[in-house]
Amino acid sequence: MRDDILRSFGKHLRELREKNGLSQEKLAELADLHRNYAGLVERGGANPTLLAIVALASALKVRPAKLLEKLR
Repeated sequence: MRDDILRSFGKHLRELREKNGLSQEKLAELADLHRNYAGLVERGGANPTLLAIVALASALKVRPAKLLEKLR
C-alpha cells in the first residue's frame, strides 16, 4: 500500500509538472530541492516530507492539498 501511495503521488506530481511546462530540473530548482530527488519522488522511490510537499506545491503554484488529491 505504501508503494502505491508513493507511486500515485509521483505520477500526479509529474502530471502537474508537465502541465506547467517544467522540466524536473526546473521544478527542483524552484522548490530548492536536488534534481535527482525530484525525479526519485516522481518515480515513487522517495517518501517526501511535508516540507518537500509544500516546496513542490509552491514551485507549481498550487496548494499542497492539490498534490495529495489523487492519492489512493
